[in-house]
Amino acid sequence: MAQRLVLQRLLSLTPRTLPPQGQRMLPGPLTLRVPPAPHSRAFGTSAGCGSTFNVQDGSDFQDRVVNNPKPVVVDFHAQWCGPCKILGPRLEKVVAKQEGKVLMAKVDIDDHTDLAIEYEVSAVPTVLAMKNGDVVDKFVGIKDEDQLEAFLKKLIGA
Repeated sequence: MAQRLVLQRLLSLTPRTLPPQGQRMLPGPLTLRVPPAPHSRAFGTSAGCGSTFNVQDGSDFQDRVVNNPKPVVVDFHAQWCGPCKILGPRLEKVVAKQEGKVLMAKVDIDDHTDLAIEYEVSAVPTVLAMKNGDVVDKFVGIKDEDQLEAFLKKLIGA
């Protein structure tokens, strides 16, 4: 019964009335301190790789991908997608080897459904190769490192 009351109380809260991150609300005045969830989202560039970034919104995509003079690989993924979790780090590693000749944008399709629809993403992972704002190549699914390197070399013209 107490669990049901706690659940009802949490579900009735609006985002403005939720407790600060790392705290859980319990019935009554007691508040329990717990560490933040390990799966919390972080935005920004990936650690150790300045050529990879998470797209924040449509205007960010326009500025950092479409209007970018460098070629950009766009990784459309989802957090619930198993193959995405395999391809993402593999792709980041291959992009990092290019030493800044190509950039990588990561787009979560659940957060940016409009971009997924605009670029006709019907399955994840989908990877687009963009040059001067145009899609010049694309693949869907997992690739091994050799295939990814060939994909990038074709994009940068090496």
